[in-house]
Amino acid sequence: MIRKDEVYKIGILNKPHGVKGEVSFTFTDDVFDRVDCDYLICLMDGILVPFYLEEYRFRSDNAALVKFEGIDTAEQARRFTNVEVYFPLRLAAKAADEAPSWSYFVGFEVADVEHGDLGRVVAVDDTTINTLFVIEHEGRELLVPAHEEFICELDHEQRRMLLKIPRGLLHL
Repeated sequence: MIRKDEVYKIGILNKPHGVKGEVSFTFTDDVFDRVDCDYLICLMDGILVPFYLEEYRFRSDNAALVKFEGIDTAEQARRFTNVEVYFPLRLAAKAADEAPSWSYFVGFEVADVEHGDLGRVVAVDDTTINTLFVIEHEGRELLVPAHEEFICELDHEQRRMLLKIPRGLLHL
């Protein structure tokens, strides 16, 4: 059984495309293309289920058409509409040293060199020019700039990150 703490969300499946079982896939992380993994994990009726990829092709920088093994008709593909897609953390860690997407860090515990423990990254806000980590800190949201230069240490196994945030950017 796949547990939620073993995966992270990389996108959502949209509506079927065509009549041969393809599904439109909007993703926030293309890790499935950068790491050797022949399946994606879908949240089906509250259960994380792996589905093996037959093929996929990109339509843009954040969209692809996906064909799963055994899904051969539009009717079969329809059950994947609005289904969340996840990727195994253990495989994503292999690609993380290269160029992880910011969404990879959801679930990481964050500490700052000066302020100590800040909390856990619960989301990534990339709706503005500056991408922000949304950190749950003492019952409220703390917005911290997601910037490579601020990261001092990363522990992929323990899912911890140490930051050095410039003075004035962090208001506790």
